[in-house]
Amino acid sequence: MDKEYSIFRKFSTLEQVKEVEALLSKEGIDSIIADNVPSVDAMFGASSLNNKIEIRIKQSDFKKAEEILEQQAENLLNDIDKDYYLFEFTNEELYEILLKADEWNEFDYKLAQKILEDRGKSIDEELLNSLKTERLKQLAKPEGNQKPWIVVGYIFAIMGGFLGLIIGYFLWTSKKTLPNGQKVYSYSEKDRKHGKYLFYIGIIFFPIFFLIRFLYLL
Repeated sequence: MDKEYSIFRKFSTLEQVKEVEALLSKEGIDSIIADNVPSVDAMFGASSLNNKIEIRIKQSDFKKAEEILEQQAENLLNDIDKDYYLFEFTNEELYEILLKADEWNEFDYKLAQKILEDRGKSIDEELLNSLKTERLKQLAKPEGNQKPWIVVGYIFAIMGGFLGLIIGYFLWTSKKTLPNGQKVYSYSEKDRKHGKYLFYIGIIFFPIFFLIRFLYLL
């Protein structure tokens, strides 16, 4: 069942995630709370992960959930103090918030729009959708070249080391979740092919190495 759920948001405290969970539940959206424990992906140069608490929902609920959080943020805009830090941001910095909405909370995202509009900048749905599409393209790109880990993986795999098999498996199968809930492979097709080869080489050589070592100890 958990496989049907994708990471929707990450929070630094349980109080924050509980608040969002209650809000979504009130609107009929089921969610799952989980600790974000750094995965083996972090070894291979993937984006660094902070230990945060995740809330996961079904991908089909992402659009509705985003609308709920954005509406809640809009309801708070009129009560914001003028010394709030975003009011000191330049227009370029505010546009960056709109582009990288996944790195900000809904309140800051909506406030950035309001500040830009108050400064005479035109912010419409077409622009926001365009920025979201561009951001998804950026995030969907495979992680950087994994050649060093591939080399290490082949060495360990051929020597019968279990680590070679593990490196191969994660290069081959690892996926990341985009802000819209879509899951894509973390690494390029070329690196994934090497991962597949490493995995099968490891499967072949690890039992052989284990057997030889076992016979040697007899």
